[in-house]
Amino acid sequence: MLRPYRLLASVPHAPSLMFFSLLGRLHMPGISIVLAFLVVDWTGSYAVGGVVGGTITIGQTVAGPMRGRAADRSSASKLLVLTGLLSGLGMAAIVVVTQLLDPARWWLVLPVALLTGLAHPPITQVGRAMWPHLCTGPSREAAYAVEATLQELLFVVTPTLAAFTVALWGAVTAMVAVAVWAAVGPVLFAGALWRAGLRDAMGGGAGGAGGVGVLFRVPGFTALLAFLGLLVGGLISIDLVLVGWARGQGAPELAGVLATVWAVGSLIGGLVMGGVSGRPRLWLRALLAAVGLLALVPTLPPVVDVGSPWVIGLVLLVGGTAVAPTLAASNGRLADLAPAAQRSEAFGWSSSATTLGGAIAAPLAGWMLDMSGPAGAAAAAGGLALLAVGFVVHHSVRTSRSGWSAQQTAVT
Repeated sequence: MLRPYRLLASVPHAPSLMFFSLLGRLHMPGISIVLAFLVVDWTGSYAVGGVVGGTITIGQTVAGPMRGRAADRSSASKLLVLTGLLSGLGMAAIVVVTQLLDPARWWLVLPVALLTGLAHPPITQVGRAMWPHLCTGPSREAAYAVEATLQELLFVVTPTLAAFTVALWGAVTAMVAVAVWAAVGPVLFAGALWRAGLRDAMGGGAGGAGGVGVLFRVPGFTALLAFLGLLVGGLISIDLVLVGWARGQGAPELAGVLATVWAVGSLIGGLVMGGVSGRPRLWLRALLAAVGLLALVPTLPPVVDVGSPWVIGLVLLVGGTAVAPTLAASNGRLADLAPAAQRSEAFGWSSSATTLGGAIAAPLAGWMLDMSGPAGAAAAAGGLALLAVGFVVHHSVRTSRSGWSAQQTAVT
């Protein structure tokens, strides 16, 4: 079970790089929660909070490929330091604006929010593009498995930590803490890259030399992006499903408990599957993840009258075991598929695709929740995941026909 961790530990500098890569992202899952509290306290409007949060997300979506492309062409360490400082300053500026401006002029914070999103540092892109520079074969697959598994911890720990900070010290203090870490985290990761000797451009200085269109001409690349967007959209929708079910039971705290159970299942899956030898079968892992989502449908209202938290928790625990392994395999597939000079940019596009997928899936899940209850929303989430399986099969066919997969990817 611990094989991926042992493999990773054998790679020079790998444990330090993994630690600081994840530490640099620590604040990211908490930004939306803290920002929502800050803006709602300021304006009294949840709608305004959603608009401001959405504006930052738009900036991050646009910045993903741009920052990845820059990391391929110039020093990733210097880029992380610069963008980290700008991102931290942007979040601090949001705090200042919300404290000084009249809430009736809330729209003046939107340009600040957009610029803050555009300054988003490429920690995730660089943190995934660096592994082919350090290791190959089973060690590289282990790196992606460990990263996907440990990232689940961030999505469990950070929102809880953010809510706890808001409850104790208020939204302003929490947002200042996020701003500080937005600046410090990328600097710490940049230092780890520097110590590991990864001081040059991730793409050798030639990233994107053929233009953005080069990546989209790679057979299977577009299909893989569609797969990631749909899959992550389906996974994100489950949070809303759990919130809807828990509120219907008059016990909203159960949503957090069940989300944690799901994350634990993902952790277990990452530990177990990370130790499996051989190339991962991405389509099979994705299919198992989709089945895990669809298995929730018969456990939720209106299919059943109430729904047992024990049954729902068991389904989430078992179904969650496919999540981290699927994400790990998709990152490995993307690293194989992208030209070496454009890996950071490729991961930037994947980040944008997953953000867009979540933005599309959340309203769909909410609409289904209103129309058909939690079971309908879970069916929609599972349907998106099944559609994602179709795209990854198409991706495999495209890469196989082009001869690409013979050397870089495994069709099955």
